[in-house]
Amino acid sequence: MDKINDGYTTAVPRHVAVIMDGNNRWAKKRLLPGVAGHKAGVDAVRAVIEVCAEAGVEVLTLFAFSSENWKRPAEEVSALMELFLSALRREAKKLNVNDISLRIIGDRSRFHPELQAAMREAEAQTSGDKRFVLQVAANYGGQWDIAQAAQRLAREVQGGHLRAEDITPELLQSCLVTGDLPLPDLCIRTGGEHRISNFLLWQLAYTELYFSDLFWPDFKHDAMRKALADFASRQRRFGKTSDQVAAETRS
Repeated sequence: MDKINDGYTTAVPRHVAVIMDGNNRWAKKRLLPGVAGHKAGVDAVRAVIEVCAEAGVEVLTLFAFSSENWKRPAEEVSALMELFLSALRREAKKLNVNDISLRIIGDRSRFHPELQAAMREAEAQTSGDKRFVLQVAANYGGQWDIAQAAQRLAREVQGGHLRAEDITPELLQSCLVTGDLPLPDLCIRTGGEHRISNFLLWQLAYTELYFSDLFWPDFKHDAMRKALADFASRQRRFGKTSDQVAAETRS
């Protein structure tokens, strides 16, 4: 990313991550069942994809279903799975036409075989060298992600292909499910909560955080543009002082 104005960013983060929160509260406020909020949130997904693609964002990662969400009422989980399945089948062709590659990150083993097959089909249909990557985190948890990366490296050590002392932060990061993509520059959470809820724990170490009071179904084009504008006003220091960053930018 280019830098201007003494280290302040340009208007375009390479990678945006979003915690889509507030669907149930949106529905409850309207005396509707919780799944109605999730269905309404699909329009917000489309709006955010459109704004990010137009702005030149390279990667958008959406937190759709966490590893902790299985604790929700069974009827809500079932409705979410049905919504996910129908969305995959309906949207994959549209994503491909719009030059968007779909990737689904997380532990798929707990999903029904039919849903797992739909995930593979949607990814295959949108594969290739695309201008924009849409990642959907499903049955994903940041702690799980770090653990699976550590297990992968442990197997390499156990097999004699790697020495323990050769494990670096960079090597572990490459083993995360997002290891081949740029780290998130901006993480947005809607719904008024101020936490990251086990989302991309390693990857968010130096990510700019943006919190919106809007429930996810209400987070549309203008709200996304406002978040990008806020990002553009920030100076990213990565542990350095403001003066250091400014001096490096001017040199």
